[in-house]
Amino acid sequence: MKSVNGNEIIQLFESWSPKKLACMPNDPIGLAIGTVNKTVTKVLVTLDVTMQVVEEAIAQGCELIIAHHPPIFRKLSNLRTDTPAGKLYEKCLKHDIAVYAAHTNLDVAEGGVNDLLADALQLKNRKILEHTYSEQLMKLAVYVPTDHADVLRAALASAGAGQIGDYDTCSFTTAGEGRFRALERANPFVGQIGEINVEPEQKVEVIFPSGQKNRILKAMLNAHPYEEPAYDVWEMALTTNEAGLGRIGTLPKPLTLQQFAELVKVQLNVPYLRVVGDLQQTVSKVAVVGGDGNSYIAAAKRAGADVFVTGDIGFHMAQDAEVNGLSIVDPGHHVEKVMIKGVAEKMAALCKDKKLPVQFIESQIHTEPFKFI
Repeated sequence: MKSVNGNEIIQLFESWSPKKLACMPNDPIGLAIGTVNKTVTKVLVTLDVTMQVVEEAIAQGCELIIAHHPPIFRKLSNLRTDTPAGKLYEKCLKHDIAVYAAHTNLDVAEGGVNDLLADALQLKNRKILEHTYSEQLMKLAVYVPTDHADVLRAALASAGAGQIGDYDTCSFTTAGEGRFRALERANPFVGQIGEINVEPEQKVEVIFPSGQKNRILKAMLNAHPYEEPAYDVWEMALTTNEAGLGRIGTLPKPLTLQQFAELVKVQLNVPYLRVVGDLQQTVSKVAVVGGDGNSYIAAAKRAGADVFVTGDIGFHMAQDAEVNGLSIVDPGHHVEKVMIKGVAEKMAALCKDKKLPVQFIESQIHTEPFKFI
């Protein structure tokens, strides 16, 4: 059976939840403990990394843990093994268990925490609540002999240029004539040394996200027949690959706030929650932010939400929301546990597609610290 290096697993994970999506300054995402440059057969997926979770990983024979909440959130000034945190790190290292964290990048990613919460609440026609990421679009204009234009366009498309929404291989072409004279040390594809050459050419224009610039230019240069291709690259006013925190959408049918709160309890599997607002109010448009959503109350109101589902709402923030006509359902921070099943299933599917024999195990450890009595 083929062995799988942990780096391959992380590359697959970051193909849909890349680090660049992180929206918190200095978010401690990525590899936190150990190394992924080793054979990995089993991965434990968890919300939090506690001692009980590490013991679960050991019992299951896992070489890697993928977590949502980073196990090292602040810079360490020492690494003492007589502290609770130090003991946890020591246990991971002694058992060669690597820990990888995907925090706000997993919140933002398509199919990540907020989409999973929106799925659970059955939200339709959903949109991003607060945009936090986009890529600048760039345009390449390159002049190529007419007979080689199709080859060049195909190479650019294969490299990812010309993707616009649900369309690919998009380009614009203008016909014209190129003029040049090859000097003595040149090795011209067409024309003679020292003579003016007039060549039927096409100007091929394609757009692409700025992050793909190097790959696009490399593909163009490799496919172009000229020794010295003429081309221009510039930034456009448009952006692409919009992403952000939270989701807003509509319920399949309007509910009272009381009915919706009961739905949240069932769908997010919580025994209790806090509600702000008139329980008999009809709600239809719902905003959701996983974790602590205090900073997004204004965004939910601006987006026209009837009710905002999020955790850790403060007393005065709740009062302000109520005065401004925004109802709140607070099921707690721990509802982000939806990522356990979501990430495990997503990664299992990606690895199956790549024929990588890796097992993803959903942590069964309950890490909610609060108890209500």
